[in-house]
Amino acid sequence: MPKRNFYRENPRFYVAVDCIIFGFHKGTLNLLLLKRNFEPSKGKWSLMGGFVQKDESVDNAAKRVLKELTGLDNVYMEQVGVFGEIERDPGERVISIAYYALINVDDYDRELVDRYNASWTDINNLPKLIFDHMEMVDKARSRMKQKASYKPIGFNLLPKLFTLTQLQTLYEAIYGESMDKRNFRKRVAEMEFIEMTDEIDKTGSKRGARLYRMNNDIYRKTRKFKI
Repeated sequence: MPKRNFYRENPRFYVAVDCIIFGFHKGTLNLLLLKRNFEPSKGKWSLMGGFVQKDESVDNAAKRVLKELTGLDNVYMEQVGVFGEIERDPGERVISIAYYALINVDDYDRELVDRYNASWTDINNLPKLIFDHMEMVDKARSRMKQKASYKPIGFNLLPKLFTLTQLQTLYEAIYGESMDKRNFRKRVAEMEFIEMTDEIDKTGSKRGARLYRMNNDIYRKTRKFKI
């Protein structure tokens, strides 16, 4: 039985997704941006985005767009919000759903990123972005900062093994403020799911620093996290 067009009297719009992709490198929170090689706004800086297709959900569209740029599956993603000002996109009437993603900068496909003319940029020194993309970034950063205070989402930005200095520097970058080393390590010591390993990181000094890891099984049992 053919589908009836119940809504034919209403206008049709394009639906898009935009991905705010965060990474952490050398003590700095970074954003993956691309320089557009297509119109509109060719040659300007942009988030990675795409249109929702007929055969996919909005969430799956965001996952597809992220994989097309980075080659990564099973990445932490969260919806930021809907952006639908009438003239937000000079090309057409486009309603966009924004998502932020947290990735380890050692894991992504560099060839894909280069193909899209994308690069990492310090979150505190961003160029002017097209459309309402800066508003998306600001909202995503605020959402991430809030959630990182009570959920260990920040660990998605770290390698599997990390030092306590790396962990503290990460959260200082997320919050945009310095933290007292003694108090920070005291809080970490109270979290059973952050485990010390037998491995040493000697990239910073000859003596080296002990490496730690997150035990997801223990976290799922305790659910205790606060930084």
